Amino acid sequence: MRFIDRAGFERLLNELRALGFDLIGPTVRDGAIVLDHIGGAADLPQGVREIQDAGRYRLVKQPDHLMFAWAHGPDSGKRFLFPAREDLATITKTNGSLKSRPAAPLDTDRPLAFIGLRSCDLHAIAVQDRVFLNGAVADPHYARRRRDAFFVGVNCGSPGGTCFCASMGTGPRCTTGFDIALTELDEDGFLAEVGTERGEEVLHAIGTRASTEEEEADAERIRRGAVETMGRELRTDDMPSLLYRNREHPRWAEVAERCLACGNCTSACPTCFCHDVVDTSDITGVTATRTREWASCFSSEFSHIVGMDVRATREARYRQWLTHKFAAWIDQFGTSGCVGCGRCITWCPVGIDVTEEIDAIRRTDGARQKEEVPA
Repeated sequence: MRFIDRAGFERLLNELRALGFDLIGPTVRDGAIVLDHIGGAADLPQGVREIQDAGRYRLVKQPDHLMFAWAHGPDSGKRFLFPAREDLATITKTNGSLKSRPAAPLDTDRPLAFIGLRSCDLHAIAVQDRVFLNGAVADPHYARRRRDAFFVGVNCGSPGGTCFCASMGTGPRCTTGFDIALTELDEDGFLAEVGTERGEEVLHAIGTRASTEEEEADAERIRRGAVETMGRELRTDDMPSLLYRNREHPRWAEVAERCLACGNCTSACPTCFCHDVVDTSDITGVTATRTREWASCFSSEFSHIVGMDVRATREARYRQWLTHKFAAWIDQFGTSGCVGCGRCITWCPVGIDVTEEIDAIRRTDGARQKEEVPA
């Protein structure tokens, strides 16, 4: 473990810029903590706290200079590694023949350095890697951005009211996917843990000192406190079977009466990867553009096949989303599709809580099984 003071943290950001990285970090905009391009530590949300609950999010100011004493806003690394909309190719017609060329990158050729991602978001990127990198064919657009990205994770000390990463085994301590992981001890500095050789090289370049036993004990206290103050919890030992055997549970209809099918949960979710590929033509019919756009399984069009909607009701679409997230992903990818960040709870306009919905199914599961057993 190494110790970095506040000046050293600024040197860390400067070193990453000098190495050619474009810094992506948290900043306050429009009443929320969002990820954006940053120039240095002055852009970070210093002295800011969050209040999160179902369908509720607001910021409060505190008289200190802590940079990471909050959980997360609506953004995750997904928005930069897998953008909401990107052109894939341009097709032109010349003298009756068609020619396709790849679209220009959305961003510059500078690799991205993510500053301040929490453990849940690092685990979410690993889930998306399974989809876009580790399949039979890697997605070249995702791979280009992901390949050289640098990750400075931050161990969470202030989980939000809707967080349940401890239940999902994805936090609050960073355990994977980082080059450097920081724990903000106080206003003096950070404890730093190295995750990769690149991370070691960067820390060596900025100059650090060995951490003391007291500093390491403080970091451990912060991590334990985060587990104890987690806003939500979710039992997972009986999944995926719990959801599979309750496909006809009446709770699906009850939640559908509240659900707006707006897709906020899938947009805020750091692991959702569903998308459409859309072709559009210019008015002359000479040039067409193929575009990839985020899609949501809450949209009726998403399940439209050969003239019909396979999931024509909100009940069916909500059941598909939650069952896929907490059950089918385990069969498909070897991991849950949920990392316990709680964004789907916070950013749901009507405050639907996935932990509450699963618990409601579980509470009547035993009784329903008894009813279905023939006498």
